[in-house]
Amino acid sequence: MMNVFFHDEIPEPLSPAIASSTRLKHQVFLSFRGEDVRLNFVAHLLKALKDTGMNVFFDEETLEKGEQLSQELSRAIAASNLSIIVLSVDYASSKSCLAELSDIMHRNDTQGHIVLPIFYHVDPSHVRNLGGSFKKSFNGHDSNRLPQVQRWKTAFAEVGKLKGWHIGGGKFDRPETEYIKDIVEYAIKKLMNRKFSSASAELIGIDDQKKKILSLIEQKDSRLIGLWGQGGIGKTTLSDVIFNEICHEFKGKCFLLNVREKFKTQGMESLRKDLLSKLLNQEIHVDTPSIGSTLIQEMLNNKRVLVVLDDVNDSEQIDCFGVKQFGDGSKIIVTSRDRQVLKNGGVDKIHKVKKINDNDSIQLFSTFAFKQLNPAAEFQDLSKKFVEYAQGSPLALRVLGSNLYKKSRKEWESEVDKLQEYGQPKISQILRISFDELDELEKNIFLDVTIFFKGSFREDVEKILSCYKGVVCGISNLIDKCLLDSRKSRINMHEMLEEMGKDIIREESIDPGKRSRLWSAKDVYQVLRYNKLEMSQINNLQLHHSIFEGMINLRIIFFYTTGLVWYKRSTKKLLADQVDSLSLPDELNLNPNNLVVLDLSHGSMEHFWNDDDDQVLVNLREINVVGCKNLRKIPSLVGTINLKILNCSGCESLVELPSLHHLASLQMFELEGCHNLKTFPVVPNHFLHVQLDKTEIEEVPESIEHLIRLRELLLRNSKVKKVSRNISKLESLRRMVLSNCPLVEFPEIPGCLRELDLSGTQIKEASLSLVSLSNLRDLKMSGSSIQKLECNMFGSKEIPASPSFRFLCFDTLAILGKAIIVGALTIQKRRNK
Repeated sequence: MMNVFFHDEIPEPLSPAIASSTRLKHQVFLSFRGEDVRLNFVAHLLKALKDTGMNVFFDEETLEKGEQLSQELSRAIAASNLSIIVLSVDYASSKSCLAELSDIMHRNDTQGHIVLPIFYHVDPSHVRNLGGSFKKSFNGHDSNRLPQVQRWKTAFAEVGKLKGWHIGGGKFDRPETEYIKDIVEYAIKKLMNRKFSSASAELIGIDDQKKKILSLIEQKDSRLIGLWGQGGIGKTTLSDVIFNEICHEFKGKCFLLNVREKFKTQGMESLRKDLLSKLLNQEIHVDTPSIGSTLIQEMLNNKRVLVVLDDVNDSEQIDCFGVKQFGDGSKIIVTSRDRQVLKNGGVDKIHKVKKINDNDSIQLFSTFAFKQLNPAAEFQDLSKKFVEYAQGSPLALRVLGSNLYKKSRKEWESEVDKLQEYGQPKISQILRISFDELDELEKNIFLDVTIFFKGSFREDVEKILSCYKGVVCGISNLIDKCLLDSRKSRINMHEMLEEMGKDIIREESIDPGKRSRLWSAKDVYQVLRYNKLEMSQINNLQLHHSIFEGMINLRIIFFYTTGLVWYKRSTKKLLADQVDSLSLPDELNLNPNNLVVLDLSHGSMEHFWNDDDDQVLVNLREINVVGCKNLRKIPSLVGTINLKILNCSGCESLVELPSLHHLASLQMFELEGCHNLKTFPVVPNHFLHVQLDKTEIEEVPESIEHLIRLRELLLRNSKVKKVSRNISKLESLRRMVLSNCPLVEFPEIPGCLRELDLSGTQIKEASLSLVSLSNLRDLKMSGSSIQKLECNMFGSKEIPASPSFRFLCFDTLAILGKAIIVGALTIQKRRNK
């Protein structure tokens, strides 16, 4: 076996032979099975590497006899930043090759070591699944009962999952010299961009443009830099890569996505507040069109910041953020499809984002169509046709490639025929073909996300669209096809795909009332007026329940504005924000068998429906009434047997709750900030956590003993005066917080309790037993009225307090795991002598 490596830095001491010959070498390590490829492919690859000016190291020529080869190679890998692994037919038969690969993959996992696999005359799936000739090799290692075999298997399977080059060697395959040229060029790019540790699709084709923009950023006269180009060309990706690479150099940073869209939905003031608050690390409110506050201006002037304003379509969107106020050395990157917008916005330098070249297009397309960096030999001709149709658009390449993954050649040819119908198709037509091939479930999910859920949390979308059987798989399929994107738990899509989705809905009918989804305020108003639904941006709208009577397929309603609202007839989903009616009684005659989510957060209603109505909401999963300050009562939930979430936080007027004991599926129950709630709620026995902070609850009742699984009870800043002795029966309770409660008697705590917070209480005396202290680690009583603290273990003992605290029994300190906090003093655990 031969090994070649190049490196600049040596993290560990090497042998003199290696150390003297590697100081000027680059950071590449080449691993291969010599008997398979030494005299052909690898020989040509080594020559190509030498021709680039790199110094190539041959271990058998440099290492002295008797040296431990594996140790030297491990050090060589450690001294490298990139490894090229040539996986040939007999690679896995070599123990030293497998040990080498295992070391490489370990460094890839722990240190970000770059790995580029080459599948030379082997099927990548055989590498991933340890199949083909590799199965026989590993069976042989297993028979020898080598302890490291499992580690080798894991590493081998992992390298098979990485994107690389598949050189099939068939008569339809490219010459190996072309592959070698691509591999060497790609390796050089990766080494020049050492920050990124894997062959990421995000980086293909952007290196040259990234360098140009970074050079603009370095120029002192370039404060505002514009990235201009058509939709789908990669402006956002390019600015994201640059932002992540240089943001650490600035005191403040913010990447503001989709400015054009957020200006419409969120408004200028809210968006500016988000930006300035993030840059200044505090809540900032500016109510005027410009930043008139002298203080805010001075704070911005003193801060060197990096800001990206993505997808701007109006120069005023640049001005309103106060970019002129940012400190010296600040850099603002603005992306737009309209060059005139950038000019009018005062941009100093404009960079036109170019289409990616043919070679990079093939690599990007292959990354999605084959999960490797080159086309399979039998698909090379068709791959070139798809790349031609994509016209250098990264978005089109991703969507086309994802749509063709694992399809047969016959299916590929059919896709080409569809594209040829358009002659020279536009990107939108390419995207439309991908949509047309979706099944009905995927089409509906795509259109729902387009209109209602772009930017929403994925979990929420799955929950609200649970009326679709298979919604979770449907969303995953759309992500796999690159028609949706999921980052940081949110669902998103490219603006070109969003525009396409809206065009598809418009094409359903000229009459908005006959379309499946509505989002334009003008269209909604016309539909409602002529009784023919999203209701946004319509001021002072008064609705009567009869409007909804004929809408038997209504699934989703969004309310953004105020007004009296009644609902009538079937809805599979209801998502309503800021509803300002006194009640939702008889008029809320939703088809209860279909209601899944009831979100009325920050509304002004005083109650829902009457208990006599006996609503059977068998499919209801969530009730959200956060911030409904006038809500006084939650009605009977006897029929909501599948309810999982009940969030009543901030319901300041809430005084009455129904029994929740029967809700076996309830997972989250929030009551924080319900200032008028006086009675401890009856909750299911399976609850692990109960949070009742800032309530008027005066007593922890005897029924607490039924919460046998309870681990945490929080009643901070409540009105608790008494805790039932039955709490000592809770064998799972680990934490109890009663801080700032008017509690006068030390509670009888269970022996399993680990943390007890009685800070700010009115307890004057406490007597602790050995049983109650057996697991207690933290006892906090700072700010309390404690005057006497006893420990009854070997007879009662009392110890007078020092001026900084009242009374403390030192015998307890030898048992407590961490500390006792009394007054302002923390006393750590005392060692036993």
